[in-house]
Amino acid sequence: MFIILLYRQKVFQKRESNKDMNEEKKFDIQEYMTQGVEQVVASALKATLKNPRESAFMVKFAAASRAASRKRRKAEENREHIPPFLIASITSQCNLHCVGCYSRCNHATSDSAPVKQLTSEEWLRIFDEADDLGISFILLAGGEPMLRRDIIEAAGKKPGILFPVFTNGTFMDEKYFALFDRCRNLVPIMSIEGEKKITDARRGEGIYDRLIANMDELHRRGLIFGASVTVTKENLKEVSSRSFLNELSGRGCKAVIFVEFVPVTEESAWLAPDDSDRDYLQQEIDRLREEQPEMVYIAFPGDEKASGGCVAAGRGFFHINSHGGAEPCPFSPYSDCSVRDTSLREALKSPLFMALQKEGVLLEDHPGGCVLYEKRDQVEAILKARQEP
Repeated sequence: MFIILLYRQKVFQKRESNKDMNEEKKFDIQEYMTQGVEQVVASALKATLKNPRESAFMVKFAAASRAASRKRRKAEENREHIPPFLIASITSQCNLHCVGCYSRCNHATSDSAPVKQLTSEEWLRIFDEADDLGISFILLAGGEPMLRRDIIEAAGKKPGILFPVFTNGTFMDEKYFALFDRCRNLVPIMSIEGEKKITDARRGEGIYDRLIANMDELHRRGLIFGASVTVTKENLKEVSSRSFLNELSGRGCKAVIFVEFVPVTEESAWLAPDDSDRDYLQQEIDRLREEQPEMVYIAFPGDEKASGGCVAAGRGFFHINSHGGAEPCPFSPYSDCSVRDTSLREALKSPLFMALQKEGVLLEDHPGGCVLYEKRDQVEAILKARQEP
C-alpha cells in the first residue's frame, strides 16, 4: 500500500531543480508539505466541480485544511513539527493473498483478526488528537480496512479530516455505499493493477470485475472514489496508458495513486521500478495533469530529492499499526512506542523517529523506492541501540 504519499508536485520540482547544494540546508519541510496539501485540495476541488455535493464538501474541507495548516505552522514556530498525513492500518486481517504483498511478507497481515487490536473507541481518540494537532489526511489501510466498519464509521464523524480508505473492494455493500454517501470525508481508494488479466493474476480471479462493478455503482450514486495502482516493471506502461486511465475516468474515478512496488524478497526484486521507470512515470503524470485536470494524479514515494529526503518517521507522515505501534512507515515496521500508552503528540517525538531524522537516515542516497526499506539494517540497529539500557 500507501501513500501517501509522497508524490511529485510539478511546481516543487521546478523550484527545487533551481537550487544548488548550498541552498539545500534551507529546505523547509513544513512549507513544502503545506503547499503540497494545498495543491492536492485545489486539484480535488477542480475534479469535483461537476458534482455539487462533492464540490460543496470539498469547499468545507478546504477551509478545514487551511485551519489545520495554521495549527501546524504555529506548532512549527514553537519548534514542534506536525506532519499533515497519518497512515492508520486499522486491521492486519485480509481476505486476499496478493502476489508479492509486502505486508504478508513482513507478517503484518494474516487471515485471522489480530488479538488485542485497537478498538473503535481508541481509534476515535486518535482521530480526535490528530484533528487537534492539525493533521489533515488519515489514510485508512490494513490488511483490508473495510473489515472494520466500526472504525470507518468513527472516521466519518470527523469531517475536518479526509480519510482515503485503501481497499481491495471485495467488501463493498449497500451499507458502505450509504456510509460513503452520508460521510463525504470517506473516500474509497480501490486497488487495481491494470486491465483484467494483470489485476486478476496478482489479486485473484474475479477481482477486476468486482472492482469495475463497484466503480460503476459509486459513479451511479454520484460518489467520489479513486484507484490505487501498485507500479511494477511488469505493468508500468499499461497503468500509465491513455486507454487504462481513460477507462477509469469514464467510470467516474477522480484520483489515481501510483505506489511503487517495494520488494521484500530477493525473488521479487526484479519487479521494482528503477530510475528510468520513475522518470517515465513522472513524465506521464505531468502529461496527464495537463490533459486530464478532472483527475488527481499522485505518485509515491515519488522524487524524494524534491522533498528534501524521505518524508516518513513524522517528517511528512507516520504509520500506526493495528495494535497501536507508531512506526516510521508501513514499509518500515519498527516501533518503540504505542499510542495505547501515549498521546499522538508524544508518539511523534519517539526516540526512533527523532534518531532517524537527526542521524540523517531519511536524507541518505539509496537505489530508489523506499529508503527505509533499503536501510532496514541501519533502522534496526538504531532501534536496538535506543532500547538498550
